[in-house]
Amino acid sequence: MVCFSSLMLLVVAILATSLVAVISAAGNFYQDAEVTWGDGRGKILNNGQLLTLSLDKTSGSGFQSRNEYLFGKIDMQLKLVPGNSAGTVTAYYLSSQRPMHDEIDFEFLGNLSGDPYILHTNVFTQGKGNREQQFYLWFDPTADFHTYSILWNPQCIIFSVDGMPIREFKNLEFIGVPFPKNQPTRIYSSLWDAENWATRGGFIKTDWSSAPFTASYQNFNANNACVSYSPGFTSCSSSGSTSSFNRALLLQELDSTSLGRMKWVQENYMIYSYCTDTNRYSQGIPPECAYSNLNF
Repeated sequence: MVCFSSLMLLVVAILATSLVAVISAAGNFYQDAEVTWGDGRGKILNNGQLLTLSLDKTSGSGFQSRNEYLFGKIDMQLKLVPGNSAGTVTAYYLSSQRPMHDEIDFEFLGNLSGDPYILHTNVFTQGKGNREQQFYLWFDPTADFHTYSILWNPQCIIFSVDGMPIREFKNLEFIGVPFPKNQPTRIYSSLWDAENWATRGGFIKTDWSSAPFTASYQNFNANNACVSYSPGFTSCSSSGSTSSFNRALLLQELDSTSLGRMKWVQENYMIYSYCTDTNRYSQGIPPECAYSNLNF
């Protein structure tokens, strides 16, 4: 259970007004994405400003970005399935397509009406994941749109929600931990039925009388991401190749203030970290856990 002090409530109030990410020059889904499956359950609406995915008992739906990216910052605003969303999963992630693929995951595990969503994060490198962290959110993600961001550069991967960092995965190749840095990725998202495992280990099943379930997307922004055109060449390969890209993002890591904010989230809203799962890792936690900000 999350316990609030007066200071915590003040922090939440400040973040609600000052840390919500501002999306400027957002893209158009007709130009930036394509619905790839779902037999019409995925729709681009409002002249390309809104995309919706739906799930019913027959099928879910999904889309992918038209471009591939190698490093940069990706923002998307999502409004998740409202009401009784138990059994549903809304996935939003970056992934390469090689057999030994890289992947950076946000997954939102639905729950019974009134119970919080679980935000599931993971990082795959060279086909290997098992780096899960899970959180409750400090707001209702079904009531309005919120911004979910991935900053990915050669130094680290930072997961953020409304500008609040919740997780940092550092490049620790110097201790033998692989880091995703060579494989271009596309953005993927899907809404699908995972009632066999998603909600309380599959104990709570999907209530199909509430279908169709719908998740909504807006304000996709990849202006600060490097579009991959060919092996070894991206839109950020030379300083004059793109006018809007903030090259400082390629060097950005969490400063002391951001680390403090992330610590607050992890102390109050993290419900699982593989770095503290001694049952799973009875012979010792993975080496990156001792060298990074995966656990406070």
